Amino acid sequence: MDARIQQEFARWQAHATQDADVVADLQSMAGNEEAIADAFYRDLEFGTAGLRGVLGAGTNRMNIHVVAKASQGLANYVCKAFAPEARRIAISYDSRIKSDVFSKVAASVFAANGIKTFIYPELMPVPCASYATRELNCAVGIMVTASHNPAKYNGYKVYGGDGCQMTDVAAAAVLDEINKLDIFADVKSVDFEEALASGVIEYIGENIYTGFVEKVKGESVLGKAEVDRNVAIVYSPLHGAGLKPVLRCLKESGFTNITVVKEQEEPDGNFTTCPYPNPEIHEAMALGIEYAKKYDADLLLATDPDSDRVGIAVKNAAGEHVLLTGNETGMLLLDYICTLRKENGIMPEDPVFIKTIVTTDMAEQIATAHGVRTINVLTGFKYIGEQIAFLEAKGKERSYILGFEESYGYLTGSYVRDKDAVNASLMICEMFAYYKTKGISLAEKLNQLYETYGYCLNKVYSYEFAGAAGFAQMAKIIEVFRNGNMQAFGGKKVLKCLDYSLGLDGLPKSNVLKFILEDNCSVVVRPSGTEPKLKTYLTVSAATKAEAEAQEQILAADIKQYIQ
Repeated sequence: MDARIQQEFARWQAHATQDADVVADLQSMAGNEEAIADAFYRDLEFGTAGLRGVLGAGTNRMNIHVVAKASQGLANYVCKAFAPEARRIAISYDSRIKSDVFSKVAASVFAANGIKTFIYPELMPVPCASYATRELNCAVGIMVTASHNPAKYNGYKVYGGDGCQMTDVAAAAVLDEINKLDIFADVKSVDFEEALASGVIEYIGENIYTGFVEKVKGESVLGKAEVDRNVAIVYSPLHGAGLKPVLRCLKESGFTNITVVKEQEEPDGNFTTCPYPNPEIHEAMALGIEYAKKYDADLLLATDPDSDRVGIAVKNAAGEHVLLTGNETGMLLLDYICTLRKENGIMPEDPVFIKTIVTTDMAEQIATAHGVRTINVLTGFKYIGEQIAFLEAKGKERSYILGFEESYGYLTGSYVRDKDAVNASLMICEMFAYYKTKGISLAEKLNQLYETYGYCLNKVYSYEFAGAAGFAQMAKIIEVFRNGNMQAFGGKKVLKCLDYSLGLDGLPKSNVLKFILEDNCSVVVRPSGTEPKLKTYLTVSAATKAEAEAQEQILAADIKQYIQ
């Protein structure tokens, strides 16, 4: 084993004594060189998404020491970049294991550095972190979460003062500060309760939370439309932070016939009933679907643990509850919002829709048909937030009507700068009620869109590459796609390869490849920014669903061969 790793492991054994779980983890890996190497071969990477990793002891893990070091680096950045009166930080956290602990560790470090720190007194979702950062005029915002990852993960998202995830430049500056620090010798901290008593740390008041709820409710586009709000809805927070704000927004908007999935109602960082708490996958939604059948509900909503993503299931013509993809829900929302804004005379001048480059191109067709301009951005909602900021700088933020990404993230307003499942849940319920009142199901409405614009199938495949060896292998695979002079995939000729690492269309450089294929098909290959995974996004256009599914299987098999 590398001498540096051995030395760092010994240092942790001597100094990492504050958290019993870390101590126990160090003891369990003693003598296991492979485990030690994996836990210490690198520092957990800090980037524009902050930190994210597996819980445990080590520099490549999420624990109180790594969180404290990152917080000290962030504090140093804030003290250098902002005047004393502007040094303010807002913190929120979700239901994950140690989220509450990590949030207090971070607050204690900020307070020790003389930074006024605001923290929610209870778990709150991502959009509440973004909203508080903006409303409290903070330099930085923090959200302690690992989003929809399995229970063994946790993370630490960082926001700029605009409530958008930190820019590349700012993240690089913070990383530079972090890298200067010794994890044990250079971190300042004070007692949380003492700092709270002195006022350096302050709990975020109910008025901020209520202000957020009012902003979400204000996004309604129903106007004077008469709709039946007594429609049956099943909702699951998947053991996360969405329960309180989602239910409040829905009920205050007149939706009271809501059944909550009891087994998934309470916060539970172990996610006992859904080990992978991601509303994109059937296993996480299975219990909710059973409830929808039992209570004869046409709509199931489920938000992920930090409530920035929402997935839905709707009843089809056969009476079965089927999951909609993030693209399908987004297309329905886009068409609904455009339709209702036109009906109610509230369509802004030069309306703008923003989507990521891996989100279905069919959405752009819908937007164009409604006279709405589409802006395409890199993968990650921060780039959508960035475009909202650009519009705001020109005094045109009201032009923005919707942003969404295929990974189940949506936002209709500019009051926050990250995806918002609270907002999306309300808009989906309004859309559902509007069409149901007209005798149209969401499944039927989706089929109408396909009949109008042609069938478009979008599939995402993720391939996991864990550890140092996996990371290196993933990098090699990307280079094979980049430099392999690919001529065709799945029998579809490659018409063009877009290499976003070169900085295309005025976008920042990013390790993403998009292959434009014949017959309106495409393949996107990119490494995940938050997980040790390589992701591929396949788009197939065809006359019918059956034809698209058959072609997609051929395309997927071909791509899989390259990756394996």
